[in-house]
Amino acid sequence: MAAVPVAPAESVSTLVARNVSEFRSAVSDSFVPLQVSGTGADPFRGLIRGASVDEVHVTDVRATRHVVERTPELIARGDRSYFKLSLMLAGTGLLIQDDREAVLTAGDLAVYDTDRPYSLVFDEDFRTMVVMFPKHLLSLPPEMVGQLTAVRISGQEGLGGMVVPYLRQLATNLDQLAGATGARLAHSALDLVSTVFTRELGLDESAADPHRALMQRIRGHIDRNLASTDLGPASIAAAHFISTRHLHGLFQEQGTTVSTWIRTRRLEQCRRDLLDPVLADRPVAAIAARWGFVDAAHFSRAFKTAYGVSPSEYRSTH
Repeated sequence: MAAVPVAPAESVSTLVARNVSEFRSAVSDSFVPLQVSGTGADPFRGLIRGASVDEVHVTDVRATRHVVERTPELIARGDRSYFKLSLMLAGTGLLIQDDREAVLTAGDLAVYDTDRPYSLVFDEDFRTMVVMFPKHLLSLPPEMVGQLTAVRISGQEGLGGMVVPYLRQLATNLDQLAGATGARLAHSALDLVSTVFTRELGLDESAADPHRALMQRIRGHIDRNLASTDLGPASIAAAHFISTRHLHGLFQEQGTTVSTWIRTRRLEQCRRDLLDPVLADRPVAAIAARWGFVDAAHFSRAFKTAYGVSPSEYRSTH
């Protein structure tokens, strides 16, 4: 029997699960294929409310005790690759991934990767917010974020204490994601999360590993200068007093190239602008030029290669 859908408000969907089987189907449809098993003899209850905008899925999950598993078999069957950020809103949960365990209580954050096995154990009634998004939407390399899987990030202090209230507001106001500014709200959330990850990884500390600190400065320099047509290996290397050979070596260690990173960051900024209602009247070519693409035809080809459709088609269908 399928979970019971409740009439959506705008793009917000609500599913009520009356047993574990219904909940398994609901979470697999909402996220990625998952195994769900109940614990204890008490009747199972589950509620999932979610909204999606620009590949970012924000979900409010409430349920009784159960265990969730992302197994190698389920990973092999899936074709979707995401990071998932969990914010506990009530109750407790245990997240296990990459030989790490994080006990999460209300206000705690943790990230996990759908490409690798993980488990979530809930021993009591709980409520959690899950933000699921493709890895390319973060400004940090996935390999770096991978160092934080199943690591508890407190929402009671530091940057976590500043970011968690924003995320909590998203969870309780999902209908706002359905409006014209939904994409901005979602990307603001990811920008804040990226800032928290940067702090947790020690990338913003001058006393951090000089090698990692240099890469962080270089990535920041690139983001600040995406609009410049002079941005390239020579100018980046000169700005950081290193050789172009050294620069290329740094990016090669990250599994990419300087030009690929620049193009990816430019395309991502263009994609965001194409979704921005404030810029709806701005020509595609103007948006491309704003982020350093001086050749409109080249931009169109690069965009279609990255996202599967032309910039104009992307704008008209989102």
